[in-house]
Amino acid sequence: MRAVLFAAGCLAHAIAAGPALAQDTRARNLAAGCAICHGTEGRAVKDGGFAPLAGLERGYLIEQMRAFRDGKRPSTVMQQLAKGYSDAQIEQLAAWFAAQRR
Repeated sequence: MRAVLFAAGCLAHAIAAGPALAQDTRARNLAAGCAICHGTEGRAVKDGGFAPLAGLERGYLIEQMRAFRDGKRPSTVMQQLAKGYSDAQIEQLAAWFAAQRR
């Protein structure tokens, strides 16, 4: 009986966490494309010439990505990359990078 209750509790937890886990997975998948320049999980190599994104404030990241996308912040590559992201994707990326430890 105890095993059945434990399994039921695990299943209930998995169902409740499902949408959040799926959203986190989508954000992580989006962020994987940033790793080549900004490092794994946004922790860029020191003195590598690219800004670390891990632990930056969510609102700041959203503002900067939208500025790149909308052509208000000049860059060599980021303007082109950011054009491919919707507002929802930018918000997912920002939340994911903000949640990473520096």
